Amino acid sequence: MDRGIPTEAVLAEMRQSQPPIYYLVGTPKGRLSQYEQRLLEQPWQGVREGVRVKLLPQAGQRYVLAQSTDRVNKERAIHRRQLKRLWQRLQDLRSRKLKPDALLLKLGSAQHQWPAAWRLVSVRVPKARQPVNRQTFSFALRRDKLREVRRREGRYLLRSNLRPEDPARLWQFYVQLTQVEAAFKDLKDDLRLRPIFHRLERRIEAHIFVAFLAYCLHVSLRAQLRTHAPGLTPRSVLEKFAAMQRVNVHFPTTDGRELVFRRYTQPEKDQQMLLAQLGWQLPPQSPPQITAKGELMED
Repeated sequence: MDRGIPTEAVLAEMRQSQPPIYYLVGTPKGRLSQYEQRLLEQPWQGVREGVRVKLLPQAGQRYVLAQSTDRVNKERAIHRRQLKRLWQRLQDLRSRKLKPDALLLKLGSAQHQWPAAWRLVSVRVPKARQPVNRQTFSFALRRDKLREVRRREGRYLLRSNLRPEDPARLWQFYVQLTQVEAAFKDLKDDLRLRPIFHRLERRIEAHIFVAFLAYCLHVSLRAQLRTHAPGLTPRSVLEKFAAMQRVNVHFPTTDGRELVFRRYTQPEKDQQMLLAQLGWQLPPQSPPQITAKGELMED
């Protein structure tokens, strides 16, 4: 996976282990420079609309270069937006009267705020004891770096020691890994299932089963939203309906018992619209119950 990429030593140990340990990991973009020329010689293979891959066997491993049209558009938009804002910031700094130390602090802040664009700009700063002016402080676009970044936008490199020679198959395996990672993220974030430590096996199995059921409901909700409300996410829907509550209203009677109404709060307008969009209907309100000796009577 892209996070926590194993080191070269770890991967080498995995390749040599007995029984064999297989891996499929993302590779830093810097490695593209090492294999870019050889990859250019390999043919592209379509995986699905907007996605294509190519394979390069190398020293007991297989490198898969993937390119996604959607990812190209996303990364290009990010670079364009960051570069525009960074350029405006540099022009603003050049028009102000600043001391060298203040200029360096503001440039450091700009670099931290727009890191992707910073690599595309060459900045010349005043030397020691030089004033800040247009002669000592200048900046220019690194066109060679920009062309390199544009060429690599939307591309990512995978590495594996799995047997399939079909790069499309390896890419599909990697997509499945990302889906598994997303599932664990949903369990920890959206469903708020934090680690609970058990000692008995039946409790461990019960915990896993409940977590799996919650995830199935989460996936089902996502599928319905994709059809009926594509602009919404499961998290936003859960947050929206979390405002609805169920309450018990108690009314004392003359004989010492209590009449109990179990009611859920009426949905607001935006909740009603969401219910209608999804084709859902709330269940009818529960009938009133009366207590007997301090306990609710069964229906």
